[in-house]
Amino acid sequence: MRNLWIVVVLLVLGLVGWAVSQRLGGAAVQTAPERKPAPVEVAAVERGPIELRRTYSGTLEATAEFQVAAKVSARIERLLVDVSDPVQRGQLVAVLDDAEFQQALAQSKADLAVAKATLSEAESSLVIAERSLQRSTDMHGRGVLSDSQLDVDKANQLAKEAAVEVAKARVQRAEAALSGAEIQLGYTQVQARWTQGDDQRRVSLRFVNEGDTVAANAPLFTVIETAPITAVVYVTEQDYGRLEVGQVASLVTDAFPERSFSGTIARVSPVFDAASRQARIELQVPNTEGLLKPGMFVRAEVILDRVEEAVIVPYAALVQRAGTSGVFVVDDAGERVRWRPLEVGIRRGGRVQVTGEGIEGRVVTLGQQLIGDGSQITIPEAAPAPGAPK
Repeated sequence: MRNLWIVVVLLVLGLVGWAVSQRLGGAAVQTAPERKPAPVEVAAVERGPIELRRTYSGTLEATAEFQVAAKVSARIERLLVDVSDPVQRGQLVAVLDDAEFQQALAQSKADLAVAKATLSEAESSLVIAERSLQRSTDMHGRGVLSDSQLDVDKANQLAKEAAVEVAKARVQRAEAALSGAEIQLGYTQVQARWTQGDDQRRVSLRFVNEGDTVAANAPLFTVIETAPITAVVYVTEQDYGRLEVGQVASLVTDAFPERSFSGTIARVSPVFDAASRQARIELQVPNTEGLLKPGMFVRAEVILDRVEEAVIVPYAALVQRAGTSGVFVVDDAGERVRWRPLEVGIRRGGRVQVTGEGIEGRVVTLGQQLIGDGSQITIPEAAPAPGAPK
């Protein structure tokens, strides 16, 4: 009897539990809200060219710089050019006091005249000694002159020959001294001479004034070449391998914000700076109008890569799911989306090149956190602009 009561109690409890579960399950089904389509914004997938561009900051430098220096120590009488003046190759730019050099030149001319007179005298003495030796030789042959006397005449003739050679050497030394004096005098006429580049440059610095006394090799002016002009920028290792000589660049400067200047890469440094981990790049800019000046700050934009036929989506369309980049592509009906993994390529502003399968039509650009692969969506109509007809 006891066992029977136990069975009855268990049956009653089971029936009660079943009734409760049925009541709770029905309530859940009746109150659970249905999942509505997620509102999203979309944009069209584009096809066309896209470029990878980089902008580097840098400074303009003179293509060539040359210091005009005094080659002799003297007082400056006249300066014929000043800062910003154009200078032609070989142009006279300064005149130094030449009084001492004129005196040295006159002294050298006098020394040369003395040396030539001494040579003439030595040559005359040699002629007389040769004649005397010839007579002594004839007389010795007839037995009239002794051997010792003949030897004396020979020694005299040899001495006169040596005197002539010494006189010739003195003439050569005097001539060299005269040439040196003429050169020193010429150095008082300071000229701007350089070997490479254009025939015209400009004075960028002046170091002296008229009346100053300068030492030999003291700089008077700095002359620079600014057409073409050199733009120097520095790049990181990330972009270094994409740069090469001959690539075209576009430059802008704050001095002329409305202008763009064209340049080309002229030199790529083979080393990186150990501190900054950057390499020096030099760009040559024609600067035919002379607007660009050394020391100006510039920004140079270089095209590093270009793809002619690329699949392009807005950068806002990219999302990460499980560590993979991809986009949500909208179906033709505009009601559902599909997840498409992809690889990212060139980014240009708010657009990015992608490669992957099934990326066409439209992609979701806003609201990706509300959807998954196969989710239903709704695309709200764009609100009309203020004042536009409805």
